[in-house]
Amino acid sequence: MSVRLKLTLSYAAFLMLAGALLLGAVWVFLLRYVPDRALMVSADPSTPGVFPVRSNLLRVFAPRAVGVLAFLLMFGLLGGWILAGRMLAPLGRITDATRMVANGSLSHRIRLPGRRDEFRELADSFDAMLARLEAHDAEQRRFAANASHELRTPLAITQTLLDAARNDPDRDTGELNRRLHAINARAIELTEALLLLSRSGRRSFRRERVDLSLLAEEAAETLVPLAGKYGVTVETAGDVTPTVGSRALLLQMTMNLVHNAIVHNLPGRGTVQVSTAVRPGSVLLTVENTGGELSAQLVATLTEPFQRGTERIHTDHAGVGLGLAIVKSITEAHDGTLTLTPRPAGGLRVVVRLPAYMMGKSK
Repeated sequence: MSVRLKLTLSYAAFLMLAGALLLGAVWVFLLRYVPDRALMVSADPSTPGVFPVRSNLLRVFAPRAVGVLAFLLMFGLLGGWILAGRMLAPLGRITDATRMVANGSLSHRIRLPGRRDEFRELADSFDAMLARLEAHDAEQRRFAANASHELRTPLAITQTLLDAARNDPDRDTGELNRRLHAINARAIELTEALLLLSRSGRRSFRRERVDLSLLAEEAAETLVPLAGKYGVTVETAGDVTPTVGSRALLLQMTMNLVHNAIVHNLPGRGTVQVSTAVRPGSVLLTVENTGGELSAQLVATLTEPFQRGTERIHTDHAGVGLGLAIVKSITEAHDGTLTLTPRPAGGLRVVVRLPAYMMGKSK
């Protein structure tokens, strides 16, 4: 049976039960207050008095009670069918929208009118879910297109170099090997970054207590040679900042932030400041660097995959354009937030806020 029919039968059954209880109450009232014999004065002089008997009430009352119950049954079925149809109409719109989504239409919205009730809240939640799915689908399509382009570039360059070497047998193979090695290393770096981005998005990692201040120091020490090559000074400071998560992923996040701050800096005279702090219920990791002035519009796009600031540079340490995208993915996988703001004097300020580690409570 359909839900509408079930509701209709429920309404009718309830209405008949209420009617039966009401008729039963009337019958009990009559039995209690009507005497066994009662003299009724007639208007006809030929019949001065009539003595009705209580037992006669059943003969008079029963047919009328059956008629009332029959009317209540018909009224309950008809009224219940109409009321159930009106109440379930929003559910029909939600069902139609679900079918359209199943057929691949993520742009459809229910937009249920009327006052806010349970169906309205369900429809609004469904619309919000569709909006997120549509945005995620568009992001995935854009990411796939960008990833295909990035992976195709080194392969195309490799093919060009190999064709040139085949057409020129006397060409220096040492230079060819060096360039092929560099291109292959970049392709491997891009592939590993894509795998890391996928891993962090799945949240399939073991959680443990991690101190962000130790990770900041480790990242700064590891990237000292790179900072020396660029002439950038890296400074670390801050408090012990315990959080819960994957140490490997959080270290990768910190490494990406410091690496990005070193590479995109003022060559020969730039600085990078890495600090940690504790706030009520959360811990902060802040990475600031000097550099050129950045607009708010540009900064808003830096966490998108394959974005490299002002231009798509391909230097030795320029990265593959996934550094901040990976940082964002790792931060969200740890229930944190990532905030990027341009510094007034130039450069970028990045703040990662993560839940603080609470003794005796695991996430």
